[in-house]
Amino acid sequence: MNKSGLIEALSKKEGLTEKKAIDVVSLIFKGFTDELKKTGRIEIRGLGSFVVRDYQAYTGRNPKTGKNIKVASKKLPFFKVGKELKERVDGKK
Repeated sequence: MNKSGLIEALSKKEGLTEKKAIDVVSLIFKGFTDELKKTGRIEIRGLGSFVVRDYQAYTGRNPKTGKNIKVASKKLPFFKVGKELKERVDGKK
């Protein structure tokens, strides 16, 4: 499922207009982004947790040209699946 699929499903299930569903999904995504920037962690029971990981700068290689390039340090979100979701997907619950 992608973002537009989520909006469509929310709209149908809750009887919302597409505009309202877009607003709800955007609000949730913005809240996640703001919280990750602020604290670096979000935990949703039964689903999993999002954390921000720091990656150090390194020297990479451009696959097209073969030249070495410097890749700056960065912070990226990482999702760790929760036990309950693992069990549901695996069919154990």
